[in-house]
Amino acid sequence: MSEKRDYYEVLGVNKSSSPDEIKKAYRKKAMQYHPDKNPGDAAAEEKFKEANEAYEVLSDADKKAGYDQFGHEGPATGPGGGGGYTYSSGGRGGFEDIFSDIFSSFGGGFGGGQRARTRSNRGSDMKISLTLTFSEAVFGTEKKIKIKRKEECSVCHGSGAQKGSDVRTCDQCGGAGQVYVRQQTPFGTIQQVQECDKCHGEGKVIDRPCGTCHGSGLETKERTISIKIPAGVDNGSVLPLRGEGNVGPNNGQTGDLFVYITVREDLIFKRNGDDVYYELPITYAQAAMGDNIVVPTIDTKIKLKIPEGTQNGKVFRLKGKGIPNVNGHGRGDQYITVKVEVPRKLTHEQKEILRKYAEATGMDSHPEGKRFWARIRAEEKEK
Repeated sequence: MSEKRDYYEVLGVNKSSSPDEIKKAYRKKAMQYHPDKNPGDAAAEEKFKEANEAYEVLSDADKKAGYDQFGHEGPATGPGGGGGYTYSSGGRGGFEDIFSDIFSSFGGGFGGGQRARTRSNRGSDMKISLTLTFSEAVFGTEKKIKIKRKEECSVCHGSGAQKGSDVRTCDQCGGAGQVYVRQQTPFGTIQQVQECDKCHGEGKVIDRPCGTCHGSGLETKERTISIKIPAGVDNGSVLPLRGEGNVGPNNGQTGDLFVYITVREDLIFKRNGDDVYYELPITYAQAAMGDNIVVPTIDTKIKLKIPEGTQNGKVFRLKGKGIPNVNGHGRGDQYITVKVEVPRKLTHEQKEILRKYAEATGMDSHPEGKRFWARIRAEEKEK
């Protein structure tokens, strides 16, 4: 396919669907397009892989959050700027736990059920929270953080065994880590796959386990890693760092690290999406006679013309002066709301000037007030 379809569209669900609804929709697609049920049908196999990939993301809360935030291709993150959202599944071999459940009712599954389920050696994903200042979130930054994760044991180098100790293939499961269990039922023979109880799913037996990792092949290590924060991230943004999670056992694939972003509030600007809002205090004289006022934006200062007769609450829009879009789609706008300040204390001279102003202007200078009292009088006449 030249372009990935929306994962929700692939499974026929929506963002508000529950995990059970997503799983049910995936089962239906897997049953419909499984290659064993559609031998030689390339289109069906492609749809099967597509459903596999969609379910891998939507069934995982972290990956689903990242996909909902950024879609298929998110911001470049992680050391060197690489990363982003590039989801892929194991294709035909993924989600075997669901397949065994789906196809067990067919007497061992399509194709005779002779393929043993391979134990996943992928390391677990990790989560961390990262708090940024308003400026760091708006313009992007690079952070160095310390994490503790599972890595290959430095003593046994991942074998799980002491030096000179034998690591034997499990004779009960033949190294598969799992065994078949057949049951006779009124509906026929049902074949299921279970974890081998001798090697506990590892596929190997160690005579003398490593004293450092106790046979797991992994030990916890503290690392300092760099995180490139793209410009425009916001509260709730989730940045995935591929391959920065825990290492999998038996030289398995490394999991991912998900960075959950929290942004501190700014003292001046308020944010809504990619737009920023700023409240500008001006004097009564500036509002009445107009003025040119220097106002801040998120990255510079500009001169804003206040027209003569500007009213309290007037909003000015500065196009393109907002926050950079995290996916590179331009910038938002800045909105400036005028707040006319009424002086709390006046000198005797200032009061005299205002009295003269009131006498000189009279009621004619307040058209809104005149309209208000006119409505009041009209309502009183109707009563």
